[in-house]
Amino acid sequence: MCIPASFRRAMLAFTLILLTPVLARAADGEPPTTIADALKQAARQHRPVLVDFSAVWCYSCYYMASHVLTGPEWNAVKRKAIVVESDADSPDAQLWMKKLNISFLPSYVVLDANGNELGRIAAEQPRDKFYARINAILAHGDTLQDFEKRATQGSINDVANALEAYQARNDGTAGLSWFASLPAATQQNARKQARVTLALDQLVLLKAAAANDDPAVIRNAQKVLAQNIGCQRPYVLDDLLDASAKLSEAKRKALLAPQRASLDNYVNTRVLIPTPACADQRSAVLTSADVDKVLGDSAAEKAVLGRAIALTRQHLGNNLASDRNQADNLRVYLARAGRKDELDAVQRELIAAYPNDYVYAYRYGRSLLDAGNPADALPYLNKAADKAYGANRLAVTLQQVRALKALHKDAEAKRLASDVLTANGPWYPKQAAALKAALQS
Repeated sequence: MCIPASFRRAMLAFTLILLTPVLARAADGEPPTTIADALKQAARQHRPVLVDFSAVWCYSCYYMASHVLTGPEWNAVKRKAIVVESDADSPDAQLWMKKLNISFLPSYVVLDANGNELGRIAAEQPRDKFYARINAILAHGDTLQDFEKRATQGSINDVANALEAYQARNDGTAGLSWFASLPAATQQNARKQARVTLALDQLVLLKAAAANDDPAVIRNAQKVLAQNIGCQRPYVLDDLLDASAKLSEAKRKALLAPQRASLDNYVNTRVLIPTPACADQRSAVLTSADVDKVLGDSAAEKAVLGRAIALTRQHLGNNLASDRNQADNLRVYLARAGRKDELDAVQRELIAAYPNDYVYAYRYGRSLLDAGNPADALPYLNKAADKAYGANRLAVTLQQVRALKALHKDAEAKRLASDVLTANGPWYPKQAAALKAALQS
């Protein structure tokens, strides 16, 4: 799909207003700063483009940056492909994420020089799994269309590949519809494979969740959880927790109690160990704490959070800059455990450890504001504003306006909001509307 030239010019003008420093057009040999630049390089150099969709607030992105996108394997990938980092909060990234139906951060999408997808990897991955997959995509391309074509020719492995690709696109309806279009014999043979059965059940769950059909989510989440789903267990349990929220306390406990043993085993053997087998430690810990809370076991809830905090502190030592994923996990565990004094201290340390982005100054400033301390919050919010851009800039400004109004500085709040809204132009209408509403409150 072509992007109209007028839209590209508007997008570029907006980016130049909000991004610091001003980004120059990348030349060959220089890292590209936009996907368009990367595609131009790809056409000249006859190499594919690997787009790294991430965000400064994305803890899973921190994990990939620190633990996976490093070393000789990553250097080899960069020799094979033109790598471009695309910030999910920028107009360029949001345009492409909509075009490519990106539902997860981080996401890694390989494109040819015409912008056609050759394959993707969604969410954080263990190192060995990531490189096996990305190198396969770069070697021969693993597009959804390729999977579908080979599946129609009888490849059961590619039936599973196609279904999992639909899952990565968060599109249960389309995936199930495609499977239903296969010859009956192919469907019958495919259903004999555990991988296909699991993928189909997960697509049914996705479809139910998209339709907000809580009873169907509950039925299908239980069905998925009864299978060997590895590192996806916390995410499916989160679906079950959300879908059961309106049930009576007794019914909800009866629903979740049978899941506890497998979840505890997952946390104890794959997550809260010195070398975790699953990349997303945070989701496992928080889901475990949430299940304990629903079951009324406050001691277990406190214990799993305490273990996570202790293990994370041990990993970090006294250096929060040594592993941003773990450092951000520590912040979240302390918040979930209600350990406010420790949390405040860690938030201040995070601001010092990562001074070149807005996110920690913003979070700490907002926490102070929510606690009723606008005068203390404002300097941190102002610091965040100096680093924020795009959708982030509107979010920070909203909190600055709240703080200024609480301090009875309404005129200053109006000037600040007007300046930012003017620079924002037509972009991010929801965030802009929230900012305008805050001025009227």
